[in-house]
Amino acid sequence: MDVISVIRTKRDKGELSPEQIDWVIDAYTRGVVADEQMSALAMAILLNGMNRTEIARWTAAMIASGERMNFDALSRPTADKHSTGGVGDKITLPLAPLVAACGAAVPQLSGRGLGHTGGTLDKLESIPGWRALLSNEEMLHVLDTTGAVICAAGDGLAPADKKLYALRDVTGTVEAIPLIASSIMSKKIAEGTGSLVLDVKVGTGAFMKNIEDARELARTMVGLGTDSGVKTVALLTDMSTPLGLTAGNALEVRESVEVLAGGGPKDVVDLTIALAAEMLAAAGIKDADPAKALADGSAMDVWRRMIAAQGGDPDATLPVAREQHVVTAPSTGVLTRLDAYDIGIAAWRLGAGRARKEDPVQAGAGVELHAKPGDTVTAGQPLLTLHTDTPEKFDYALKSLSEAWDIAPEGTAFTPNPIVLDRIA
Repeated sequence: MDVISVIRTKRDKGELSPEQIDWVIDAYTRGVVADEQMSALAMAILLNGMNRTEIARWTAAMIASGERMNFDALSRPTADKHSTGGVGDKITLPLAPLVAACGAAVPQLSGRGLGHTGGTLDKLESIPGWRALLSNEEMLHVLDTTGAVICAAGDGLAPADKKLYALRDVTGTVEAIPLIASSIMSKKIAEGTGSLVLDVKVGTGAFMKNIEDARELARTMVGLGTDSGVKTVALLTDMSTPLGLTAGNALEVRESVEVLAGGGPKDVVDLTIALAAEMLAAAGIKDADPAKALADGSAMDVWRRMIAAQGGDPDATLPVAREQHVVTAPSTGVLTRLDAYDIGIAAWRLGAGRARKEDPVQAGAGVELHAKPGDTVTAGQPLLTLHTDTPEKFDYALKSLSEAWDIAPEGTAFTPNPIVLDRIA
């Protein structure tokens, strides 16, 4: 078998055979298929799609490229959550310790930024000393002693996805539904969690721009999980506006700690509690009150133990970008739109994301929001603050913000989108 034939099959809108899929995933993992060849295949998949049989086989081949974990020795039921990616989406940070405080074990394997969306591991690495890379033994120890762990998938867990994940980020193929579904579900099934809640983002700042595509992705992933014996539920959530008031690594960690301290923006709190309720229900834990665990400090206690167990200092001062630039409101009125995609691109251009898979990210870079849709703003008041260590990036970031908001006349009625748009199980 050869990779050119596999690429041509999908380029010409054919169906990849099980043998072709098994071979190309294995060959890519071993380095027989080059990055540029897998890039071509990924683009063909983006353009021409895959059917349910192909997606299931692709996912199975990704799982088979590595090991599978098992949490049967834990005394708690396991529940995990995965987001398809958004702007300002720091939900994993308060969610994992919150669900652990309510009685579940949360083995949260997370990733790095993809395109304009932030990565959970990039955010947490802004905490001095914190380690994303844990051995399986270390991961199980943190999980057993604290109730939650957020870490990178080990080299042995779906290694094919680890290579392809980074490649998709820099080749314009992130949005391919088959590749999103197989990437997420291969790691989650191999991880061995008993239940999984999917946060499928919908809107300009998400990879799924419309609700029909989001439902297709959600149904695909729920089907893959259910067929593999993982109780899987998906929430479709709004990503037309950034979540919270920050987009960037250290900026989002600060905001997450505010949520764990009982404060924080309402949209972040509401979504965290909604996802926690789904995770606890999927794990079979009844009568737990996530809102109470946020208010009484028990979730914060788990957060501090979890960060310390992975080498981080929960009391350390977080990095701050060396330079700031304030963007002011051009007129007085009601802010009716603040585009998540434009904000995400600005944060990425300021240094919060990557242009190449080997690029570092700036811990302090990002965008701080001073108003959200529905707020009344006055001409000249701060609307956004841009943060970066490299001020020459400001002009490039500002170009992405030229049409990022709408301001309507004072008194204009505004109805925000609900944070949860649909549920698929």
